[in-house]
Amino acid sequence: MATIKLGFAPTRRSIFSAPAAIEYAGYTRDKLNELKVEFVDIDDINKEGLLYDDNDLPAIIAKFKAAGVDGLFLPHCNFGTEYVCARLAKALNVPVLLWGPRDERPDKNGIRLRDSQCGLFATGKVLRRFGVPFTYLTNCNLDDPEFANGVRNFQAICNVVKVFRRTRILQIGPRPFDFWSTMCNEGELLEKFNIQLSPVPLPELYAEMKKQRADKEAIAAVMDYCHERMTCNISDDFLESVAALKLAMQSLAKKYGCNAIALQCWNALQDEIGIMPCAANSLLNEEGIPVVCETDIHGAITALMAEAAGMDEARTFFADWTVRHPDNENGELLQHCGPWPISVAREKPTICVPVAFPQNGAVSAEAKHGEMTLCRFDGDNGEYSLLLGHAKGIDGPWTKGTYVWVEVEDWKRLENKIVTGPYIHHCVGIHKDVVPVLYEACKYLGVKPDLYDPIEDQVQAAIYNPQK
Repeated sequence: MATIKLGFAPTRRSIFSAPAAIEYAGYTRDKLNELKVEFVDIDDINKEGLLYDDNDLPAIIAKFKAAGVDGLFLPHCNFGTEYVCARLAKALNVPVLLWGPRDERPDKNGIRLRDSQCGLFATGKVLRRFGVPFTYLTNCNLDDPEFANGVRNFQAICNVVKVFRRTRILQIGPRPFDFWSTMCNEGELLEKFNIQLSPVPLPELYAEMKKQRADKEAIAAVMDYCHERMTCNISDDFLESVAALKLAMQSLAKKYGCNAIALQCWNALQDEIGIMPCAANSLLNEEGIPVVCETDIHGAITALMAEAAGMDEARTFFADWTVRHPDNENGELLQHCGPWPISVAREKPTICVPVAFPQNGAVSAEAKHGEMTLCRFDGDNGEYSLLLGHAKGIDGPWTKGTYVWVEVEDWKRLENKIVTGPYIHHCVGIHKDVVPVLYEACKYLGVKPDLYDPIEDQVQAAIYNPQK
């Protein structure tokens, strides 16, 4: 599971009760510790351990930056000091979570100690003035399920932002000539998002495979793993090539500091090494290094976003939208030659010959059914968006490759979005509902969320009032 570190800056305002604010800041610390949330405190900055004095900002900013916090949590333990909150958030440039505990009854003299909710309204407005995006968690008690669920969602949002901003993709070979749909603007991805590509030519991959073949122990370990976890309907000579390719791509990704791979998987590759790369891709995907086909850079970005939204607890699968279900008007086949991770399969995968090519090395298995998220990051003409929504696995005819039939609420509405763009025939799936997290993360990334079902109100509510 991914680890996220929050900057914890409980805030108060001078005209409300400081002791009550200190008390609730302590309760909040205890709850975060109970939830095993990693956070950096400001209890050493001033004697109250609270954010309210503008003069404390330099020390708080320095501490949070030195600790490398991934998000900022601003509990309003009384009304809060909105301009200090905004200045801190602006300086850090990380996702921000606003929350305040519900206020107690006025005392017998009609005095209110905190007015935390009112302060949230003020801080939200000032953050907007500062141009700082933020996430809001409904005004609730610490022991309400909304609090724990909201903090967990916020950690996942921070993880998406963290991974997205640090993405570097190993591009092995140019895109196949026929795949004009997978072209991307490398300079624009760098300028807009700091997403970097590390292009290497195919001969460099072949040379690395040759080098990896010399490590007989590592090759044998990969082959043993394949025999244990998959049915290998290929010779050990071909399986050795699968192992060498897997180790070579892994080595190059480490060499160039990359967290995902986009591979020119046909035709030059298999002509040179004699196998399809799908099984090697599957092995790396299972280890949490997304590998996508046809040098689809945007597809690799999508996979990283989806896995980050799932806090790396579930693996993604890279698929083609292919054909309509023969019996279900809202059904569609998601399929690819065989790069899907083993943990996605509902059956023991087989390494074999794919549907469209004569070479060995593809994987065949139906994926698990159940609820899933489907998404696609893409863009053209300088604008980028994330198509996303829900689907569920359903029964359908057997087909070759890695595949799953899915049902959506309204296929024709989704088809219209794919065709009219900026999307293509590739998507990423994950067996987890990460739609709200991805939707909310988009506000921090400069990417437009594009829901393929009209569920925006429900998705927003799942962030500010999460029930599960």
